[in-house]
Amino acid sequence: MRILGIDPGLAIVGYGVIDSEKGVYRPVDCGVINTPKELSLPERLELIYKGMGELIDTFKPDQVAIEELFFTKNITTGITVAEARGVILLACKQSGLPMFEYTPNQIKQSLTGYGKADKKQIQFMITRLLGLKAIPKPDDAADALAIALTHAQTNRLGGLFSI
Repeated sequence: MRILGIDPGLAIVGYGVIDSEKGVYRPVDCGVINTPKELSLPERLELIYKGMGELIDTFKPDQVAIEELFFTKNITTGITVAEARGVILLACKQSGLPMFEYTPNQIKQSLTGYGKADKKQIQFMITRLLGLKAIPKPDDAADALAIALTHAQTNRLGGLFSI
C-alpha cells in the first residue's frame, strides 16, 4: 500500500510517501510545498491545492494520513493553518482517497512508544524504520514521513482514525 503523509501548514506543507507491505516500509519520496509570504492568502491556498493535486497524480497513493492541528498560543496562525489543512483535505477528498488523521501524541507514541518524545527521537526512528542514511530535511518532510509511518503501523486497526 502506498501512503501519502501530510504535515499541514500555510508557509510549508510537508509530504512523505512510503510503501508499506507486510510490516516492511520503503521510502518513496519526501519534500515540501512552499508558499511565498508575499502572496495573498487565497493565492497561497491555491498553490497548496495545486501542489496536492500534483503529489496525488505523481505518486498515486492508496491512502492519505494527515496530522491533526494542535495549537494553544497563537490562534491567528492556527486559523490560517486550518484553512490550509481544509484545502489539503478538499484535494484529497476530490481525488477519492481515504483519509486518516493522527494527533502529534499519537504519532510520537506510535513511533517511539512514548507520547512526549522529542523531535530527535522521532527523526531517529524515521531513519531506522525506513533505512535512511540521514534525517530527511526540512523538518516538515521528516514529520510527514512520521505521519505516513504512523498510519502504516496503525492501519491494521481499520477505520479507527479515518476522517
